[in-house]
Amino acid sequence: MTTEFVSVPAATTVEDALERVRALARSGRREAMYAIYATDADGRLAGVLSLRELLAAAPGAKISDIAWTEIVSLGPNADREEVARLTSNYDLVAIPVVSESGHLMGVITVDDVIDVIQEEQTEDVQKLGGMEALDEPYMQISFWRMIRKRAGWLCALFIGEMFTATALGYFQGTIDRATVLALFLPLIISSGGNSGSQGTSLMIRSLALQEVGIRDWWRVAVRELPAGLTLGVILGVIGLVRIELWQLLHDHSIHIFGVPLGMNYNQHPGISIEAHLVALTVGLALVGVVTFGTMVGSMLPFLFRRIGFDPASASAPFVATLVDVTGLVIYFTVALVVLHGVVL
Repeated sequence: MTTEFVSVPAATTVEDALERVRALARSGRREAMYAIYATDADGRLAGVLSLRELLAAAPGAKISDIAWTEIVSLGPNADREEVARLTSNYDLVAIPVVSESGHLMGVITVDDVIDVIQEEQTEDVQKLGGMEALDEPYMQISFWRMIRKRAGWLCALFIGEMFTATALGYFQGTIDRATVLALFLPLIISSGGNSGSQGTSLMIRSLALQEVGIRDWWRVAVRELPAGLTLGVILGVIGLVRIELWQLLHDHSIHIFGVPLGMNYNQHPGISIEAHLVALTVGLALVGVVTFGTMVGSMLPFLFRRIGFDPASASAPFVATLVDVTGLVIYFTVALVVLHGVVL
């Protein structure tokens, strides 16, 4: 905010206001000459007009007659994101800052807003990466301070991933009896994490731009549920076709340059239905995991906003870690149901 701006009493004539602007311009003491602010007898902000409007007005007209009285202004404690939003929504080059009593305190210029936007975007990107926002440029921050900024979330995510190992241990017997299921663990885990990261990124940005509010969580959920199901079906079909195709290539002993194509998913000779059931297991699991990931990713930013945290703290790594554990549970639960009596 700058305290160097042009203000004149509302009763001032255009001719006198222009003379004041010229005098201030020659002195070089005023930075924000994007607009002229009119004040009443008590010094409260009463109107605003641009230099263009001032130059086009009749010399004898009063400022109060030509100034805009519907003023977009900010309080002294306004959030930086609010400053950026108002500037963008109203295409402003300067925003007046007024006290609770309405007195003009200063002006936030467009170059200040650009700095704010850059800082906010940098902070959000760093939080989305799963770390605390740096308060200094990368090359200027000390080594140990940077480590502290990064280690906290990294340790928390590592501890969260330990639950993934716990879940795998719980289903160890299932893996031993159907080792083919282990081949698709990276596929299942990454698909859930990717869908969750998409939902998180969409909602964080929408909340920042105020395209949605915290009360819109239900509308978002109703919208994201069918979206997650659709995306899950798409990936599930791709996964199912891939497994069936690889089994078909193996069964027909197709080679390219002497290299065999495909893979045999039938663990037990003579039970050819296994490959089809494995494909069905992976397909259904992908539908469940992607749907769950989409819902969790889109709802977490609302939860964080509700409890007073920055929604950007619902970072992609955090969502991926959460979905990893539940994704494993969904995958092996589907496997136990589909493969029961055949392999398991």
